[in-house]
Amino acid sequence: MKTTENMAQESTPGGFAPAAQPAASSTIITQSDAIHCGETSIPSQGENLPAWYARPESFSGTLPVVLVVQEIFGVHEHIRDLCRRLALEGYLAVAPELYFREGDPQEYHDIPTLLSELVSKVPDSQVLADLDHAANWAARHGGDIRRLAITGFCWGGRISWLFAAHNPQVRAAAAWYGRLEGEKTLKQQKHPIDVAVDLNAPVLGLYGGQDEGIPLESIDKMRQALHAANATAEIVVYPDAGHAFNADYRPGYHAESARDGWQRMLAWFKQYGVAPTA
Repeated sequence: MKTTENMAQESTPGGFAPAAQPAASSTIITQSDAIHCGETSIPSQGENLPAWYARPESFSGTLPVVLVVQEIFGVHEHIRDLCRRLALEGYLAVAPELYFREGDPQEYHDIPTLLSELVSKVPDSQVLADLDHAANWAARHGGDIRRLAITGFCWGGRISWLFAAHNPQVRAAAAWYGRLEGEKTLKQQKHPIDVAVDLNAPVLGLYGGQDEGIPLESIDKMRQALHAANATAEIVVYPDAGHAFNADYRPGYHAESARDGWQRMLAWFKQYGVAPTA
């Protein structure tokens, strides 16, 4: 396996979302002959849900499954690469395109327009149902549904908390800098702080101390809610990291925090029964 920097233009078709460009010099592209990956289509709610998956090229038996939930930018190159990294660890990673009914993030060139015209229109209930179907697809394609985890980033971090309260089959979750509270709408009727009492699985929250969009006061409130619910959860705050600190293709990437968070996530999955067979 090798990871290569400065390869944004040489990556798989699709590249990085226009609203997230230009890609930073720290961009990581994971390449290995030990990975099998590609696009697929998943039947979901009467439609075909596009998705990206990655798994080890060779394996015996079944694989633990990790659902990978996109940032606001959709399943672009960074999310695909995170799936490849998980495949190298022995997982079947599946990243469904959760906006596909409402639009294509590749058509937006700035973040405010992307948020207002696309992301805000996506109902949580639809997203959670699509993730259920993605998990079922994984179970039919070499995955072990008894070893199911979820991880998500930014927009997907919030969804990871919600999914841990929604699907009783999930064994572990890792939420990266996902919003914890906010305004409620018809499409977003609950936030993570509202479902702390309903969690079906242990959740690891990974946050940046310099994240202006998720203040420490919000994290403290979430910790209090988790404690009151007697939930199995841990929130780690990296003091020197901002938002999207794991996004190696963006200027806010904080390598030390990202590496530590990744190892904590893998350890969390293994601690709670989502581990590759030795």
